[in-house]
Parts: sequence; structure tokens; C-alpha cells
Amino acid sequence: MTTSHSASLWHNVLTLDSQRRIIAGNPQLLREAISRGADLRIYSEFRHNEHIDTVSTSDELVQETMDMRATYLVDGRWCAGITTLRQPVELPEGFGPRPSLSLFLYNEDGGQAIARPYLDGPPTAGKNGPSPPADHSAMPKYHEADRWDDGTNAPCSNFVYDFETLRYFVRDDWRLVLHHRSNGDVIDGSRERIAQEFSRGVEWKLGIRGLCDDLLLPGQSPLPHDVFIQAGSCYLYTREALLIAASHPVARVRPSIPLRYDSGAWDYSWLVARTDGHVARLTYNPYTLEPSRHFGHFEMQWFCR
Repeated sequence: MTTSHSASLWHNVLTLDSQRRIIAGNPQLLREAISRGADLRIYSEFRHNEHIDTVSTSDELVQETMDMRATYLVDGRWCAGITTLRQPVELPEGFGPRPSLSLFLYNEDGGQAIARPYLDGPPTAGKNGPSPPADHSAMPKYHEADRWDDGTNAPCSNFVYDFETLRYFVRDDWRLVLHHRSNGDVIDGSRERIAQEFSRGVEWKLGIRGLCDDLLLPGQSPLPHDVFIQAGSCYLYTREALLIAASHPVARVRPSIPLRYDSGAWDYSWLVARTDGHVARLTYNPYTLEPSRHFGHFEMQWFCR
């Protein structure tokens, strides 16, 4: 009964065909759910010998779902999700040849991207910038738009793969408890509700406005954006009613429509956020794997379930 109930919490709000045309649902439904802190999973279908092993004789249909732990709402009119914890896999045996993070990015229109910081040795100091197109002739459903930083520790590329279908599933059961400005002034909800919910042992999720503004190019105008990421360890200072949350890791990406990877336009970070607006950020440079610490104040939404 528990399994059936949990499965019913996921709803398909958008479906695309192999050419990424909308055949069910509506992107606006997806955006609205993401704005409420909804979790996102993306379902796809592909043939084994078209996507996994192109010399195989097996044309078995494979179904895949991926949890997009970090979600983005850009300018209130575009959304995307990123996998944050995935290692490359080599089906059906196990892991891929090189340990790395597979930071897959999916836009609401089916556009995709991958950033891959390697983790298997000293970082490779290559040249940053555009890279020559890769040879994908053995995989005709893979269409690469551009690629960056080959030869470095953190190559990335933007592409589309013609999956048989893409389905965007959301779990939309987070409840907004507090929305405050960057200085901590309350916009909606209350700190009293934070304390009430905390004692019930709930999960917490953050929606942070403008988290990636520092990734903008010089002279580039900020594009409003909200980044949503779940919290792990949480702490409530009971006298001050101050909630402090340590986030799951988040791939930060320079805001754009569509969201995309580019040379120097992304990193991998952890956050410690407080309900007074203060956010501490520990960031690993994907090219060098060197950590750096940053601090700021942000408008935030706090969700629980």
C-alpha cells in the first residue's frame, strides 16, 4: 500500500515526442509546479543498440527515469532540471570507464546538455574554449550543437538526442512555509510556522533567487532566476527561530534561455542557508577541483513536506 501511495504522488505534466513536439500536457504546468518547489523526474525511451552499444544486435526498448535534484525557473517563463549525484554508467554491466560526475541538464523543450568534471586523478590543465565537434556518426539520433573545454578536467557540451519520448513527471507536495527578502524581511509565511513544522521532523527544500548571478559575463544583465535544491542536515535555533539548512550539492549554471553549459559558465557547490537571508557557499572549481568559500544574502523560499 505504501508503494502504491508513493507512486501516485508523481504526475506527468508534459510529454514530448521523438522530435520534441508537445503531445500531452503543457510547459506552463511544469513551470508552475517547479515554482512551488516540485520535484522533477524525466522519463525517456531508447533502443539499446541506438544509444548504449551501437554495435550490439539488441534493439530492445529501454526505459529510463532520472531525478533532477536541482531545478531552475528562469525569468518565470522557462524551466530546466539537472542531475547532481550521478556517476556515468555503462549498461548493463555497471559504471563507465572514468569516474566523474554526469551533470545532465534537460530543458523544458527537450534540449539537453552534459558537464563532466572528472574525479579519477590530478586535474588535467587543458585549454578552455570551444572544441571541435565529436564524431557521432555511429549514433545518428545524437545531435551535438557545440562542445567546450575538451582536454580539461571539465568538458561539457549541448545536444539533443531523439528519444522515443520524453515525459516530465513532478511530485508537487511541498508546502511553502516562509518567503523572505535578502535581508530576512518576511514576504509570506512566518518563522513561527518554521518552528512548528521543524518539530514534526519534516523535509526541507530551498528556492533561492539570483544564486548564479556571479556567473554572468562582465556587462551581462542579470536574468531573474530561482534555483531549487533540497536540504540535508537542518538546525533550528529555538530562541531566535532561526533555521539553518545545509543543502544537497547543486550544479550552478549561468542563467539563460534555454539553460546551457558553456566554458566557465558553471560550477559545483554546497550551500548553508539561513532564514535571515544569509547563504554560505562552498564551491569546487570543476577545472581544478579547488574549493573556494563565498557569502551573500538572497531572497529565499522555504518549503517543507
